[in-house]
Amino acid sequence: MRLISYTLVDNSPDPVTGVQLSPRDRLAHVVDQARWAEQLGFDAYGVGERHAQRFLSSSPPVLLSYVAARTERIRLLTTVTVLSLLDPVRVAEDYATLDQLSGGRLEIIIGKGNDPEQNALFGYDLDEQWERNREKYELLRRLLREERVTWSGRFRPDLVEATTQPRPLQQPGIPVWHGSASSTESTELAARFGEPLFSANGFHPMRTYAALIDHYRERFAAHGHDPADAVVGAGFIALVVAPRSQDARRAYEPAFRAFLDSPGARHNRLPFRTLEEFLEQGSALVGSPEEVLDKIGRYREAFGHELTGVPLEVPGCPSR
Repeated sequence: MRLISYTLVDNSPDPVTGVQLSPRDRLAHVVDQARWAEQLGFDAYGVGERHAQRFLSSSPPVLLSYVAARTERIRLLTTVTVLSLLDPVRVAEDYATLDQLSGGRLEIIIGKGNDPEQNALFGYDLDEQWERNREKYELLRRLLREERVTWSGRFRPDLVEATTQPRPLQQPGIPVWHGSASSTESTELAARFGEPLFSANGFHPMRTYAALIDHYRERFAAHGHDPADAVVGAGFIALVVAPRSQDARRAYEPAFRAFLDSPGARHNRLPFRTLEEFLEQGSALVGSPEEVLDKIGRYREAFGHELTGVPLEVPGCPSR
């Protein structure tokens, strides 16, 4: 089992004290956190991409390049690259550069994103986001693996014998995961290309994400790939551990209340209204060490995943 950590660089004020870090201090904290993850033996550290609200993660390749310079071993992830909003040519250039600078430590997780505000910021509505994500990935995959690419599509100008530079250090290309949160569109795309799936596993009960993972495995085999090659990762939305479970719950409760009122929870129609419901049915890892290990085991049994992702921070909870 590979173990990773990640951040969306949420810079919300502390829900108890109201204190908010400056952008400079918050970004510096991300770099320190990645170095700490490497020291703890994590396999990878990820930075997500968001372009709205309280998040400072609008440029993962820039931030991950600095992380690469301050670390030696840990692999680097994009969790996720919001490909539906971006130009695949620019994505190929940015991430091949990062792959070269990091010594081939990069893995990309792509996804469509599900935030209406960031879609609006780039001049898109939500109607064609799946089509954009699918078409742009088809092009990105070729640009990362091929030279002299000729291509035409709906969402950007045609290319004729185009070769992006630099080329990725890793060959035949940078490993790509497909982020999955709410639809079989992502699981189908991952299965079609025989590539790994990363379940966001954030806003809904376990059974919702288990169904998507089952669909991925079914379609993976249907596309003619060896079922043994279907690789799944699963994230968890929070990690708060204390010797006594009641202390962990008490520490997490203000963060949960703030989460209930967040745009993400409203947009994704969070089905949980109480902390008890959320801890029982959702993916937050909150409690004693024994409780947390038991919950990870229950998700492992349901998902059969090979990679587990946990955040090393929760907005509103003290970092350790």
